Amino acid sequence: MSEIECIPLGIGQNGEGVCLDLRLGHYHFLLDCGLKDLSSLKALSKHHTWSGVFCSHAHADHSRGIPELQAISPDLRIFTTEVTACLLPLTSPNTSILSSIFPFLSPLKYGETSEIEPNLFIKLLPAGHLPGAASIWLTYAGDRDYNVLYTGDFLISNSRLVQGLKLEQFRGSNLDVLIIEGSFGTIKHPHRRTQEHNLIQQINQAIALGYSVLFPVPKVGIGQEILMLLRSHHAFTGKDLDIWIDAGIGKGCDLYMELLSYLPSSVQNFSQHQSLFWDNRICPRIQPLELINSSQSPSIILVDRDTDWQDNPNLAFNLRDNPYLIFIPDRETKLKTELIEKNISFVTYLLAEHCDVAGTTQLIHNLKPQHIVFMHGDSNYLADLANLDELSNKYHIHCPAIGIPLELPLRDSFHLLNHGSNLNQLSPYTGELAELNSAIMLTLPIEVTSDSRWFNFSDTGLIEAKWQGEDLLIRGVTQRELLNEQSEENDIASCQSCRFYIGQRCLNRSSPLSGLKVSFDGYCLRFEKIPQEY
Repeated sequence: MSEIECIPLGIGQNGEGVCLDLRLGHYHFLLDCGLKDLSSLKALSKHHTWSGVFCSHAHADHSRGIPELQAISPDLRIFTTEVTACLLPLTSPNTSILSSIFPFLSPLKYGETSEIEPNLFIKLLPAGHLPGAASIWLTYAGDRDYNVLYTGDFLISNSRLVQGLKLEQFRGSNLDVLIIEGSFGTIKHPHRRTQEHNLIQQINQAIALGYSVLFPVPKVGIGQEILMLLRSHHAFTGKDLDIWIDAGIGKGCDLYMELLSYLPSSVQNFSQHQSLFWDNRICPRIQPLELINSSQSPSIILVDRDTDWQDNPNLAFNLRDNPYLIFIPDRETKLKTELIEKNISFVTYLLAEHCDVAGTTQLIHNLKPQHIVFMHGDSNYLADLANLDELSNKYHIHCPAIGIPLELPLRDSFHLLNHGSNLNQLSPYTGELAELNSAIMLTLPIEVTSDSRWFNFSDTGLIEAKWQGEDLLIRGVTQRELLNEQSEENDIASCQSCRFYIGQRCLNRSSPLSGLKVSFDGYCLRFEKIPQEY
């Protein structure tokens, strides 16, 4: 029997949360509990007990089942970070039930190793994604050390309120099993600052066209990120604009303020000069939604997506009487049909909270585990990751099914092959060329990204190549060059350069294309060029 086994009880698909039963040696340990239905856990509790449950962060799909889990296993210890312990009340509507788990919460500091059972050690590491979010490193000291890393949700890029996961914390580690999220599959994202710029541009254009903007968001996380972006971005600094937030989002903002000392130093410095969130004096103004007036001026509204926000009486008259753009994350397009009215349009936006394929594979290649278990993502996305040649040729890949035990046997020879110390010493970098029908593909080893110069080289994801004698020189295209090129393209009359083209849709109510998703190279007689300030 293998020393490491995993039973997935929820893998973050089809609206279900994440929960995994991990066996290390003769110990069982739960990784998150975001289940809506805990019947599978009740069945397992008849066969074995758990040494604890790890809560990676305070999003409902990872934590909402913990209060009910406490009823199943009353003495179960809950391991999490101090910040997550403070944010957990927002994940459960029943605060009386939630308060019963507080005596069993065991907040741990990042980087400290704790022996929770004889020869069973855990260590929490920053994961990005959300304040307090953590990955967990588990070690079982048997006939050898058995090491498992569960990432939870993670993000390598720095966001406005959270520093990204640091790859340096894993350098020199010896890992057997990596349980990792694959939310975005093989999708590649623009740089984080590019995502923010694009969102600001979308909002700015919508307001200029007379639309109010509405964001359905969770109580904590992306909503506070958007508010901080609007407060600190130069395009909105001092802008005469009202931002309204409902009670759920407001509670999240209040908790962030209580946890200010845990936020990045740049945020703490910002807070010394003005409030992070609540402010009705410095523009843009942020105020509670219940104070909203009947002004026709465009505004920005953030509502709790987990409530019936469209029935909010403070919002209903605005939705009925004013033109609105509802911003939906690009992968969350399921909307209630009753919201589709003549004065309401929908657009998608990208402000990623999870890693794309580059970040996911970068973490994997830094860790070099024997086994990779993909979870938390659409099954097709996870299959795309599992079929990447750069992964399937080097590691044992698993996309587990719910309820099916997954044994993870280890082989020392495989382990040594993939953890050779010389793998990190590639200089110069050796790659491969492949000639396709209409293009040439250049493949380089992932280790090239460990150089500090890679950040600038890959900033936009575009490259320029030119001959110099017998050599072909390749360099990265900077954002400044890209913006100059785009400004030249905007001289061409097309939907792409029209001021009414937002989120791939036409928002000109006098155009025959109004409300339709149109191609960027389309054109109609209602074309108006984007003003220079956009």
